[in-house]
Amino acid sequence: MSLIQNNGRLLKQNFASGLVVFLIALPLCLGIALASGAPPLSGIVSGIVGGIVIGWLSTSHISVSGPAAGLAAIVLSAISELGSFELFLCAGLIAGAIQLLLGLIKAGSITNYIPFAVIEGMLAGIGVIIIIKELPYALGSDKLLSVFSDPIIHVHLGSLIVAFTALLIVIGWDFIPQLRKIKILPSALIAVIVGILINECFIYFNSPLAIPTSQLVQLPVPENLEQAERLIRFPDFSGFSNQIVWVTGITIAIVASIETLLSIEAADRLDKHRRITDTNRELRTQGIGNVIASLLGGLPMTSVIVRSSANANAGASHKISAIFHGLLLLICVLSIPSLLNKIPLASLAAILIIIGYKLTKPSIYLHFWQKGIYQFIPFVATMIAVVFLDLLKGVGIGLIISILFILYGNMKRSYYLSREELVDADNIVLELGEEVSFLNKAALKRTLKNIQPNSKITINAERAIYIASDILELLEDFTNVYAQENNIQVKLKGFKYDYEHQEGVEHTHVRVEHRSRI
Repeated sequence: MSLIQNNGRLLKQNFASGLVVFLIALPLCLGIALASGAPPLSGIVSGIVGGIVIGWLSTSHISVSGPAAGLAAIVLSAISELGSFELFLCAGLIAGAIQLLLGLIKAGSITNYIPFAVIEGMLAGIGVIIIIKELPYALGSDKLLSVFSDPIIHVHLGSLIVAFTALLIVIGWDFIPQLRKIKILPSALIAVIVGILINECFIYFNSPLAIPTSQLVQLPVPENLEQAERLIRFPDFSGFSNQIVWVTGITIAIVASIETLLSIEAADRLDKHRRITDTNRELRTQGIGNVIASLLGGLPMTSVIVRSSANANAGASHKISAIFHGLLLLICVLSIPSLLNKIPLASLAAILIIIGYKLTKPSIYLHFWQKGIYQFIPFVATMIAVVFLDLLKGVGIGLIISILFILYGNMKRSYYLSREELVDADNIVLELGEEVSFLNKAALKRTLKNIQPNSKITINAERAIYIASDILELLEDFTNVYAQENNIQVKLKGFKYDYEHQEGVEHTHVRVEHRSRI
């Protein structure tokens, strides 16, 4: 298959997902800019750069980058203290340079030591947050408290009709086989178009059900070139002599890097092909993206879970989806801002509520409950902490609880990994030690990633007394997905039926046998 044919096939496969991410990213970019006290267009600039530049350079095929809600408080405080958005842009340049440095010194491997239960708990917590935050928009309000304090006044019937219709379209789409086959026409797009038409009918008939402007997408529409130029801001380089700018830049770099790494780990879990992203390259890529965005007047960026989840749920299989969403942002903002401003937030809220539900649906909780208390408690604790505190604190609490369980298992053996070359090996033998915990995940992922297509590998667990659920899932994904796609012959040896209720720590030994090729 030629390169042009292959790119055409990938574009066709990822057109719908890119369109869905664009529809969701547009109001999020504007909303985060507003929450940050920054110019509205700065969020759109970051979305464009995150889609096109970071999407192109990243090795993640599911992750989507853009302005992050987690940085809004930092940005708002910094702009207020500095008194100028142009001075703040210098902090973005500093943050990008620091991220680039972190990638060069290979600081991206830190998230390999976060167990799957914590990552899944983070995703479940984000799902709950999405539902809580989007429910008011589906009801025609902007605050959840207002809806419950006086529902008669604060619930707008027109928004409710639009949201309910969007829910029916998105949910019903999955139950009609003929519609599911139309990959190029996503249900989210139909929901948005129908929402616009319903509201236009309300407006045409001068109905009180017409949705107010505050509940529609609000993209700045310049009337002339002079107004367009005012929307774009550039850095005031005198900010490099300001101590507050440097402190802000360092803070943004640390927070944005951690959030990016967590999002990348989560995105890899959402990838149906279970591909492994190079996190050190991702940090370098994010650094380059933040430098470019700051030079063009954009907000700081991270890899973001909501848009990445929407991308995965819409069926994305390649990073061309993220690139396409960035191109759509650029084209549509320049050409049809007035049309985009007709999109009801209720339609987008309904789409996001479905995405939130998929991240935190009851079957996920049941899955971890069946895994036993050592998986369920870190999962639930992370979920609750993410909802009531924030993402970083939630993951930190989940990680501490997981480590306590490992310590409780009484570590008895030191960790050992032989580092023979895998490239020229005809037959690879991976021997698991007596006790294997999630702390082995990083080394095991590196080993599995380096196994070449058309290889043969034997995974021997005869000595293993305890194997953590994370390791079993990693091996299962490798055997059932990655190995089959790369023609790798896998032989499993000595695995027991149940390791879930046994405790222990890691000791993994990888041995590679080199045999002469015939």
